[in-house]
Amino acid sequence: MKSWDLNAVSLSPHSPEILESRDDGRAIVLEIPAGGSLREHQVHERAWVVVISGEVAISSESAEPVAGGPGLMLQFEPQERHSIDAISTARIMLLLTPWPGDGHPGTMELDDKKTVRQRAADRRAA
Repeated sequence: MKSWDLNAVSLSPHSPEILESRDDGRAIVLEIPAGGSLREHQVHERAWVVVISGEVAISSESAEPVAGGPGLMLQFEPQERHSIDAISTARIMLLLTPWPGDGHPGTMELDDKKTVRQRAADRRAA
């Protein structure tokens, strides 16, 4: 068994701390300063967000915005675009499964990695 006190993990704003990373998932804790955000983004994996402290407002392309504090948990499908805004300084935990997800650059062949940034820019422009 492993355990973590998520309130005691030493963090700098916007500098995630990877707690554990295995093929079946990755656990990350991070702090977003009041007024800061994780701008609209998506991940290749299914993502769970758990608010540890502070208050956040979370929006997604597929649902109404949600706001809440400690104990709030949300789940996003792979590729679901979302953003997280810190109403007050917030500490959150992200669980990503599986790790890495389909299409993640870590799962690509070297030839595919050469064009990943251009393909991402093309998707944003569309």
